[in-house]
Amino acid sequence: MSADDLSHLPWDRPNPHTLLVTVAPEHIDLMRHTNNVVYLQWLEDIAWAHSAALGLGPAEYEALGHGMVVRQHELNYIQATRLGERIVLATWLTGADKLTLQRHYQFIRLEGGQTVFRGRSEFVCVDIAQGKVRRMPPAFVEAYTKAVVPTEAG
Repeated sequence: MSADDLSHLPWDRPNPHTLLVTVAPEHIDLMRHTNNVVYLQWLEDIAWAHSAALGLGPAEYEALGHGMVVRQHELNYIQATRLGERIVLATWLTGADKLTLQRHYQFIRLEGGQTVFRGRSEFVCVDIAQGKVRRMPPAFVEAYTKAVVPTEAG
């Protein structure tokens, strides 16, 4: 299976936003697998990539004076990943209202197509300058609600 042919992987939901990563030496811990903290970084990486693809990257957050911050993560480590493996990170928005956003994740080992991780995050909108919870600006509501997909599995 080539890195360009991701549609045949067993995705939990249709049309994921994806990012391909390779497990590097700095990702490996004493147990000789990817350290749990690396998964958190990957969650952030794929979430930002998806948000930017929707037209809401860091520059837009700054310009609008609002941003989405994590309120809660749910992390499910299914199989260990090891040095040199190529992992496809995928994400979907599964809910959005004027205050919160829900995002699901699925990570699949490219070689073999096994799901190695699933997760979920809940985000809340904040005013960047004040750090207080606020309603999403209209640009956020429009971009994020249009991108929501059903939550059939996970």
